[in-house]
Amino acid sequence: MYSHIPTFLAKENKKFQITKVAKGARNREYIGAVEWLKEAGVINVCYCLNNVELPLKGNYDPDFYKIYYHDTGLLIASLDEEAQDDLRVNRNFGTYKGAVYENVVGEMLRKSGYEQLYFYKHDNPAVEMDFFVRDADSLIPVEVKAKDGTTASLNNLIKWDSYPEVKYGIKFGYKNIGWNGSFYTFPYFLAFLLKRFLKEKM
Repeated sequence: MYSHIPTFLAKENKKFQITKVAKGARNREYIGAVEWLKEAGVINVCYCLNNVELPLKGNYDPDFYKIYYHDTGLLIASLDEEAQDDLRVNRNFGTYKGAVYENVVGEMLRKSGYEQLYFYKHDNPAVEMDFFVRDADSLIPVEVKAKDGTTASLNNLIKWDSYPEVKYGIKFGYKNIGWNGSFYTFPYFLAFLLKRFLKEKM
């Protein structure tokens, strides 16, 4: 399982698929390995929410998850030597660009006090969000952008009436600190302060 983590992080949806690890493999056969790696402080498991609603605990699919490294240095170390040199010298992240930034933010969220990570993906309508956190009375989508692109899913989660518990969002990227009336923007390196920000914002 450990050796397959970078393979899935390179994919667009980053979902960890047990069936691709070994022929005929099932989640129930590997759940112990996932828990062992998590408790050992090696990985962070990010579960897919069943619905965009509170509470977070108990509202996720235990068989639908992403696996990030608990230390982003392990992700870089898992790449071949040429890819590592290309990344360091030329800042060429290649297929891992989105994965690196998501891993960094996920790592900071866990180390800042979030016990469990959650994301959301739904195909119809197409809505996908990297992480979810909460404050005292609302559910907060957290988007991580490797480049300054569109934020369709973030905007839809905030404005659509079908997600009444989402009142605003957070976007991490190559951004200054800001607020546009719908979501806050922060540079990546401030992710470790998110929990504190949400608590003091109230």
